[in-house]
Amino acid sequence: MSLLARILRPANTAYAHCDGPCGVYDPASARIAAEAVLSMAKKLGDLHGNDLATENTRSRFIAIKEEQAQLAKDELLILWTDYFKPPHLEANPDLHTTFWNAAKLCSQNKVEVNVEAAQALVDTIGGIHDIFWASKNRSDVPFYTAG
Repeated sequence: MSLLARILRPANTAYAHCDGPCGVYDPASARIAAEAVLSMAKKLGDLHGNDLATENTRSRFIAIKEEQAQLAKDELLILWTDYFKPPHLEANPDLHTTFWNAAKLCSQNKVEVNVEAAQALVDTIGGIHDIFWASKNRSDVPFYTAG
């Protein structure tokens, strides 16, 4: 085979069930971010006083809470759109609703200081964690491949 033919020949086709390599998806980062949201909501509820030091601490806690709620949302959206495929939805018919509710809880926790909403976020992501790991351990849910 000539050098030009080797350069121009098509590469072997590779198939994957995810956008990234296996093992890069994990709901742990979303769970950790949600736990930080819960922690900040609790700390904000326990914070009293109007002096400058307290206001500075309050603003830092709020910034962390909002940043972590957005991080949780970003991580959830990656899982939802990149990892989960049609066979997973067939095995978990409420998957879209679960993720939609989790994303809405992330938004709610950005704009509110609400321990109950923060706990609901942690619990909802816990459910997503269970669905995710069950999908990794099921042999009857085939990987989605294109082509």
